[in-house]
Amino acid sequence: MTDSRRENVITCVWWLFFCVTSTVWCLLAAQNLSATFDEPLYFRLGLDHWRNGLIQPMMRFGAMPLSIDVQALPLYLIEKWQGFPIDFERDFAWGLPVLRAGTMWFWWLLLFYTFRIGQSLGGVNGGRLAVALIAWEPNMLAHATFATADVAVTACLMVLWFEYARNRTSHWGWRLILPGVLYGVAMSAKASALAYGPIVMLVIEALRLRQNGELFRKAPWIAWFREMIVIGCLGLLIMVLYCGCDWNVEPSFIEWAMTLPPGPLHDVMLWLSQNLMIFSNGYEGLVQQVKHNIRGHDAYLFGREYYRSIWYYFPAAFVVKVTLGFLILPIAIAISRRQALWNWALLAAVLLLLYSVTFRVQIGIRFLLPVFALMAVGLGAAVIHASHKKSLCALALFVVAWNGWSALSIWPNAITFSNELFGGNSRTHLHLSDSNCDWGQGLPELRQWAENHKLSEVDVWYFGTDPTVNNFPLRELVLHHPQPGQKVAEVVQGRIVAVSLTLLYGSYSMGLGEAGEAIEFFKSLSPLDRTSTFLIYDFRESTSR
Repeated sequence: MTDSRRENVITCVWWLFFCVTSTVWCLLAAQNLSATFDEPLYFRLGLDHWRNGLIQPMMRFGAMPLSIDVQALPLYLIEKWQGFPIDFERDFAWGLPVLRAGTMWFWWLLLFYTFRIGQSLGGVNGGRLAVALIAWEPNMLAHATFATADVAVTACLMVLWFEYARNRTSHWGWRLILPGVLYGVAMSAKASALAYGPIVMLVIEALRLRQNGELFRKAPWIAWFREMIVIGCLGLLIMVLYCGCDWNVEPSFIEWAMTLPPGPLHDVMLWLSQNLMIFSNGYEGLVQQVKHNIRGHDAYLFGREYYRSIWYYFPAAFVVKVTLGFLILPIAIAISRRQALWNWALLAAVLLLLYSVTFRVQIGIRFLLPVFALMAVGLGAAVIHASHKKSLCALALFVVAWNGWSALSIWPNAITFSNELFGGNSRTHLHLSDSNCDWGQGLPELRQWAENHKLSEVDVWYFGTDPTVNNFPLRELVLHHPQPGQKVAEVVQGRIVAVSLTLLYGSYSMGLGEAGEAIEFFKSLSPLDRTSTFLIYDFRESTSR
């Protein structure tokens, strides 16, 4: 066997090992977690889209269709094979793992292009190390388990960035058309690709011009800007073609036109709104996400609730959620050989992290999954370029093992992960909430707790939308809107009550209005026990402990 063939075999075995182990982790975890807050909606949207082809329900929520279509396709095929429709209430329990399995297509794509980018920056060993760093990273595994769009858009963006970097000096078809198509595919997965794509392409181009000694010349930047217009327009076209159109009028457009004062403008806009039958379309989804970010969101960070978004939320959340190995490794590389850190993947990761200060929807670190992927690639390449010190390679392999142990020890609920600097997984809720900790996925664990304690009934004040919340022995207890004059202590008297962590430790408590009394009531008490996502209180004897 030739040396090159041996290297190829080793690379294939290496990639398959990390691909298979991470896939098994995700598929088994998917069967042991209830639905996250968004997944029941995606379950419905995906099946409805395959059944009737209408895009308007997705666009209303700003949900781009690519990942939902891929994840829901197996369910739709099962539905066609069995000859009768899947029922949401009846079939959700078995259908959810099937829906989640569709995310594996994007996960495998992400691992493949993680290797390709790592190889382009650090040779074959750089690619291998990049795959190892990302495949066992707890935050990546956590979201690869769910049927959401975060891993999907990360995978699509990695494909875009690799092909863009590889073809910068190629024929215009490879240099412009291919990135434009891939940009459109990424936006079809999630609207955040609209901004993420060009930011990283800017870093790639800046490093290329710097290498050519043209960084401060005006002409190359003008040419690049023109090319980005072509790529952007083509991407938007591909996105809107994939999303399709329902060919209807937009009622809100008509309502707005009718509010205009009498005159030519009123007549023209009213006629246009009543005859412009191009809604819904992909642009509506982008607009919805932009509007959502402009409106912002309440925030919860380090035990404090904020009525408005805070600029440092994502950098702070990143430090809490990233593994310590990912924090230590770049410091060690900088000490050993600072120049090794100079690659476009690491620089792009830093720039995206800085850009995150503009994000006003602050409900989870999942928005930074592209940063995790780029960081793994950049660190893998940097270690290889600084590998004159064997201790650095040993440290990198130790970080891989550390990631693997972290992911294994927290299985199946890796979404609750936080690093040791902040007290570990059991204290995540004191720093972050929502999709950083309790996203509604902990019902099976709570059900197991109830069975272990031989309880026939546990009331659940639940942050989530999983329809199985009322399956034995659980029973949903709704305290969001109590009756006038109703005391929480009276409602829970004689019961065992489990309360979702996000309701007690999260910004959502500020939007629950009258439920604030219930939140303060539970916070004033010491829980009987807890699971990963619930605090459990026993009121069978007394409410005044």
